[in-house]
Amino acid sequence: MALNHGWSYRAQVPFEADGRTVLAHLVAAYRHSTSAEWSDRVRRGEVTIGGATAQPETPLRAGQWLVWNRPPWDEPDVPARFDVLHEDEAILAVVKPSGLPTMPAGGFLEHTLLALVRARYGEINPLHRLGRFTSGIVLFARTSSTASALARAWREHEVEKRYRALASGVSAADTFAIDAPIGRVPHPVLGEVYAAAAGGKPSHSIVTVIHRNRDDMLIHVDITTGRPHQIRIHLAHAGHPLVGDPLYETGGGIKREPGLPGDGGYLLHAERLQFAHPLSGETMDLYAPPPPALSVVPIASARGR
Repeated sequence: MALNHGWSYRAQVPFEADGRTVLAHLVAAYRHSTSAEWSDRVRRGEVTIGGATAQPETPLRAGQWLVWNRPPWDEPDVPARFDVLHEDEAILAVVKPSGLPTMPAGGFLEHTLLALVRARYGEINPLHRLGRFTSGIVLFARTSSTASALARAWREHEVEKRYRALASGVSAADTFAIDAPIGRVPHPVLGEVYAAAAGGKPSHSIVTVIHRNRDDMLIHVDITTGRPHQIRIHLAHAGHPLVGDPLYETGGGIKREPGLPGDGGYLLHAERLQFAHPLSGETMDLYAPPPPALSVVPIASARGR
């Protein structure tokens, strides 16, 4: 496996870290690594403050730029492919497989959909992102004017988004709405993650049952807002967390011993995207067929998966 090219992670020192040592701040703010691991990185000269090489005991000042120059590393293997659903001079729509990150994050830099698409199409940017283990449609803008027009349509709720998922439990209602606000809550490894939270941002989802099994159900979810992990959070809040979700539990909070947001185990697919084409105004109705595991017939016969 080839090494990637490394990356420099930049963050501005917050007010509450003023006077704290470099090592103490790194350990407190970035819990994915141990104190010994951060100490080794600092002593190897990988961390700078204000452009100068830091030492573990270097004191911080609020507003300084803290940089970790991470050396090249082996990234986990991913399904390094995508299918083109629609392509013209303004937009590109692709179908992302489950397991491929959309953007760099969580140890992934070059093993991402963004890197694969840019290798073929040049500097092109996604208008939204899907979680690593969510499959389905991702829309890219090919020009800055296209990006601006579609971003405005997204903000004004003119883009219709439909997902398909396998949720636990069986709802008696054929259709129901979920309006739980979404905000940040504590996480033992990452510090904070998104979950259902009083005082969070308003969020809205509409769930339609497609097929009921004994213990779970195949559903459509239409979202009018696009909060992080909204579908996973909202279904958990409604008492129907996605089957196999390692992070969210009934109520919309995180589990007692939670996984990470990027962990897999659940079935979620971005099935349909409808919007006005930014140049022609034509209604675009893009559809990505669901994977077999989210089709009605296999679900009933796959109880032991």
